[in-house]
Amino acid sequence: MTVRARDPTPRVPGTEVSSHVASVEGTGLHYLTAGEGRPLLLLHGGIIDAADISWRDLIGPLAAEAEVHALDLPGYGHSDMPDGPLTLDRHVRLVGGFLDELDLDDPVVAGLSMGGGIAVGLGLEHPERVAAVVPVDAFGLGRDLPNGLLTWLLAKIQVTNNVSVALIARSRRFTEASLASLVHDPDCISDALVDRVMAEARQPHAGAAFRKFRAAEVTRRGYRTDYSDRVRELSVPAHFVHGSEDDMFPAEWARRAADRAGADVTILDDCGHLATVEKPDAIRSVVAEML
Repeated sequence: MTVRARDPTPRVPGTEVSSHVASVEGTGLHYLTAGEGRPLLLLHGGIIDAADISWRDLIGPLAAEAEVHALDLPGYGHSDMPDGPLTLDRHVRLVGGFLDELDLDDPVVAGLSMGGGIAVGLGLEHPERVAAVVPVDAFGLGRDLPNGLLTWLLAKIQVTNNVSVALIARSRRFTEASLASLVHDPDCISDALVDRVMAEARQPHAGAAFRKFRAAEVTRRGYRTDYSDRVRELSVPAHFVHGSEDDMFPAEWARRAADRAGADVTILDDCGHLATVEKPDAIRSVVAEML
């Protein structure tokens, strides 16, 4: 089956979606907009992801309730790759600059995985810029690596990531297996999702941004960024959402963060790391509530 090159403006049934580029610190950041109402910023995860991959099936439903801005993070999708390290702090700064560039007024920020960590960082560093945050299966809420020193070694031996990206670009079976490892029920992995991930893996810079992120954030002693203590400082409303079967970041991270922040938490039963793919209705419900 032929996988077509990715269109910067995806077709979302029943929803008018437009494609734009904003310049932040000299980096072109691509984003999608749809709907009207209170602004909502959607942030995707790492590895092979983009605004219209992990959030694709939620853009339409959420656009019925808000003015959606789905951002391709630096080096992902159709956004430029900035020079230098890509730490979580830098992502927070660039996304904060993006909010300023668009002059978004008190958006709700919902983020998956790495995007969830960015959402928490925005709530901590720039509470005056956001109305609320919805971190989903979020990075940055603990220090322990999922596979201990093996995770650290793989972060240092970047060739393994290169090989994985090359396999995703070429092998549908490998892509299906890779996505299945991130969910509890593999039946939720649609052919369309596999197509989008394979097309993204064929982009010239595919995987490069995640390699830079992992090189900066994975240390021998664990993840560099850990907001688990600082979440007590969150002054904006937050609702943490996490899959009960997430093997990448444990659900206990979300429970602990919510308890310390005095925030709400929803643990989704029978759900892995890609909650926006596996439990989209539940994610929509939480985001709509925060709007």
